[in-house]
Amino acid sequence: MSVTTINQFCTFFIDDLFFGVDVLQVQEVLRFQDMTRVPLSPAEISGLINLRGETVTAIDLRQRLGLPNRESETQAPFNVVIRSEDGAVSLLVDEIGDVIETNEDAFEKPPETLRGVSKDLILGVYKLEERLLIILDIERTVDTEARLTR
Repeated sequence: MSVTTINQFCTFFIDDLFFGVDVLQVQEVLRFQDMTRVPLSPAEISGLINLRGETVTAIDLRQRLGLPNRESETQAPFNVVIRSEDGAVSLLVDEIGDVIETNEDAFEKPPETLRGVSKDLILGVYKLEERLLIILDIERTVDTEARLTR
């Protein structure tokens, strides 16, 4: 008798892409927060936010994934606050989805032909009925220093 593993993911959209991160890594989801720019920081670092007294780095996932900038400055991004090995980090995303459950049987590793940043940051995909759910490797995604040393 085989046991099917169910995984839960916090989902969000960037452009037309549907991403997910393990729900256990998500601390909270917030509307846009004012942030302080950091001089000479990498392009994907949008700034620092004050989250109830804790300083949190905000990473623009569009920049991190090599996607075009937001078309409209009037629509502020959302913050998905992640707990990583180095503490809390905010991922700036276009739109928040739902928490969804997926069956481990629907998971596939990224294809070998995938290149660039995407290959480094994506763990794989889940085939859902209406679309693909792209699963991010959070530790690699928040590790902006690794990109600088390659």
